[in-house]
Amino acid sequence: MDTKHMGRELLLIAILLAVIIWAWRVVMWVWVRPKNIEKMLKEQGLSGNPYRLLYGDTKELKHMATLANSNPINLCDDFLPRVIPFYHHIIKAYGKSSFTWMGPVARVNIMEPELIQEILMNNKDFKKPTHNPLAKFLVSGLSGYEDEKWSKHRKIVNPAFYVDKLKNMLSAMCLSSGEMMKEWEILIDENSSAVCEFNVQPYIEGLTSDVISRTAFGSSYIEGRKIHQLQKEQALLTLQVLQSVYIPGWRFLPTRRNMRLKEINSQLKCLFTDIMKRREHAMNLGEDDIGDDLLSLLMRSNQKEIQENGDNKNLGMSRSEIIEECKTFYFAGQESTSNLLTWTMIMLSIHSNWQAYAREEVLQVFGTQKPDYDGLSRLKTVTMILYEVLRLYPPAPIFTRVIYKDTKLGNMTLPPGVQFLLPVLLIHHDPEIWGEDAKEFNPDRFSQGISKATNNRVSFFPFSWGPRVCIGNNYAMQEAKIIIAMMLQRFSFELSPSYTHAPSFVLTLQPQYGAHLLLRKI
Repeated sequence: MDTKHMGRELLLIAILLAVIIWAWRVVMWVWVRPKNIEKMLKEQGLSGNPYRLLYGDTKELKHMATLANSNPINLCDDFLPRVIPFYHHIIKAYGKSSFTWMGPVARVNIMEPELIQEILMNNKDFKKPTHNPLAKFLVSGLSGYEDEKWSKHRKIVNPAFYVDKLKNMLSAMCLSSGEMMKEWEILIDENSSAVCEFNVQPYIEGLTSDVISRTAFGSSYIEGRKIHQLQKEQALLTLQVLQSVYIPGWRFLPTRRNMRLKEINSQLKCLFTDIMKRREHAMNLGEDDIGDDLLSLLMRSNQKEIQENGDNKNLGMSRSEIIEECKTFYFAGQESTSNLLTWTMIMLSIHSNWQAYAREEVLQVFGTQKPDYDGLSRLKTVTMILYEVLRLYPPAPIFTRVIYKDTKLGNMTLPPGVQFLLPVLLIHHDPEIWGEDAKEFNPDRFSQGISKATNNRVSFFPFSWGPRVCIGNNYAMQEAKIIIAMMLQRFSFELSPSYTHAPSFVLTLQPQYGAHLLLRKI
């Protein structure tokens, strides 16, 4: 046998071995490992659907979500089966100690406050899952980092959210709110009657975009509108990605969705880069009066971190990392607060007694003047209402975590790769935790604060909890109090006959058909 022929045979053998190894890894990934994990979960008292090759429960999840979103519900109906129908069904069928399958990945449902506390406190073992890389186009930055990188970014970002900095943002929040109130007053004045019917949701989305544009980047909604529109489309596409089975390498295929996600990401980077370049130019010219918006604060904090470590840029953030933080600021800052305000208006429209209590408090604290920082802390009733809305309609209905080594949790010992589902919405509505009126709007439950309402258990966490609690939660609450206070000073509102109750989960919990209300000037 000549050397050339022998070389070909060796090459064929090598290729054959590589194919066999690859095929075995695929079999392990899509079948052997999931079935072994399924057996292990059942041995520890957990129940769930049998694992189905590659897809797991994803087809059923998507089908149930599509079906649920096709029909609105009555105001008195339980909306959990509409918002998270699959997880509601699984827990009803198998109990709280259950699991589901996201493709070949097992997800264990965690609903006990003690276990939730253990997971959210221990961010060394319980990590945020690494989703399909396409999902990172929407929100990355601090919210997606782990370990040392997370600690570094948290340290740099933190100063932008100190109390004294939030105080400085109050005037911008009031300015944006006042402009929207004038729009509403004009709409009512132009109407032939004293009452005007319209969908307040797009106005509130515009307002929160304006607020985040001014407080984060020092620009108005004119510049922020494009960012808002792009991220809204990006959110819908990202939801489709998260509901699909992740197949390695699929993101590189030129599908319509993949290409659009990448195109949106490029456009957003250009917009944020332009904003950053203008700010860098101003800083280089020594213009210290560029403001105390979040971007300026972040850039100064980053510069300080680098200088304090001997101009070591590795200890600071790169421009691309600052851009990722900006994207997160914008999406999280706009989306969460917008939904909170919209649901608050809907709840106060239904429960007119609480609207009256809140208005009486606002007028007692501020009269007809603009809200000030000290007065916001005296809005006890408004705070109770916002907490109750966050309990019933949390911005993120579910949280997930993953482990990368054998890990003990309570009485369970679970293998690497297993995910944990923390169904925030189900926990916030659990009668065993909140009592028989768990599904009812009752702000009084927060009359003595969160600790008393929860009996010091981790059962209320709309902004997460523990070391990774949302860094912008105080910002969101300040903005919400200001806007609600200014609304109550000027308007009364109630549900329109055309209002359709249809809570829907599109990355955040929002009204599918908007919020059609009747507004009157006071």
